[in-house]
Amino acid sequence: MSRYASPLVFPPTDPTPIFELFRGSYATELIVAASAHFNVFGRLAPAPMPETALGQALGLERRPAVVLFTALKAMELVRFNAAGELELTDLARNHLLPEGDFFMGDYLGLSSSSEGVLQMVELLRSNRPLGADDDSGVAFIYREGERSAMESEALARHFTLSLSGRAKNVAPHLARAVPMEGVTTLLDVGGGTGLYSYAMLAANPGLRVAIVELPEVVRIAEEFAREKGMLDRVQIIEGDMFQVEDLPEAEVVLFSNILHDWDEPECRELTARYAAKLPSGGRMLIHDVFLNDTMDGPLPIALYSAALFSVTEGRAYSAAEYRLMLRETGLVADGSVVNTLVHCGVLIGTKG
Repeated sequence: MSRYASPLVFPPTDPTPIFELFRGSYATELIVAASAHFNVFGRLAPAPMPETALGQALGLERRPAVVLFTALKAMELVRFNAAGELELTDLARNHLLPEGDFFMGDYLGLSSSSEGVLQMVELLRSNRPLGADDDSGVAFIYREGERSAMESEALARHFTLSLSGRAKNVAPHLARAVPMEGVTTLLDVGGGTGLYSYAMLAANPGLRVAIVELPEVVRIAEEFAREKGMLDRVQIIEGDMFQVEDLPEAEVVLFSNILHDWDEPECRELTARYAAKLPSGGRMLIHDVFLNDTMDGPLPIALYSAALFSVTEGRAYSAAEYRLMLRETGLVADGSVVNTLVHCGVLIGTKG
C-alpha cells in the first residue's frame, strides 16, 4: 500500500504545478493534430463556422470535437465571435496559416509523425479510448460486456493506488469544504481507495460511509479502512455502480472524480439513478474538475480533458453542464463551485 498520512493532514505544499507539468504533453498533441492533421486553422481561414459544422467537416463526433475545440480556445487560437461561431484569433491567423509572413505551421509539423500525436489523431477520429480495441482493455472504466483493465486484480490495484496520489492530497480539502452536520450516512459511488470518504469520517465522528466499487477494488478500500481504524464505520458494497441495488439509505451521495470518466448519456444515467435514492433535502456532491461555462478553458483543465478522453469514455465538464444534469434529476445546484485542490472543486445539488 502506498504511504498515506492521516486523513485530515493537509499537504505542506500545493502539488498542482506537478499535475500541470505531467499533463502538458497533451498541448503538443492537440495543437499539432489540429494544424498538421485536421487543418483546423485552414478551414476557419475563409470564414467563421459553427462549432458543430466544423466538427462534422473534420469527421469528429461530439465528444472529441468538444475536447479539441475547448483546448484550442483555451490556447487562444480560436474563439467564439458575436454570432456564436468559431473564428481564428490573430495569434492563429498570423502564425498558423501558410500565407502569413510569420507562418510556423511547418515547425509544428516536425512533430506530426510522433507517436503521441498520431495516437491522439486516431483517438479523436475513432472516439474510442486507449485499450478499447485490443486485449489490454480500457484502463479506468468498467462496462459490463466489454474488456476492462479493472477486471484484472493486478491492474486494478495498480490503477487504484496510482489515483490515490491525487486523493491523498485533495481529500482533506474536500472534508473541510463540505459541512456534514446532521448527516448520518454518505454513499461514495466509485470510491476507489475510499480516501475521500475516510477524510469525511475523520472530520465527522457521527458519520458512516458506504462505498460502491468493483470487485477488484473493494479489497483495496477495505485495506485502507482497516489501516485507518475505520472499518467499523464503513460498508463496502461490491458491484457495478450502474446496476447495484442493495444500497443503504443515505442523505448524501458523493461522486468524486467519477463522472468525468463517462460520456454525457452515462453521466445523466448515474446522476438520475442516485438522485432517485436521495431523500427530500438530500445532497449530491460532484467533486471534480470544471471547465469554464463558456467552454474556453482553463487550459490546465482543457488538457486534463484530453487525458480523460484518451483513457476513459468521458472528458471534463463545466459547472453549467453538471447543473443541467442535476436539474434534469430534480436536484438544484444554486451555489458556486467550492474549490478544493489540484483544480478540483465541489458542486452541490439539493433535492427539493
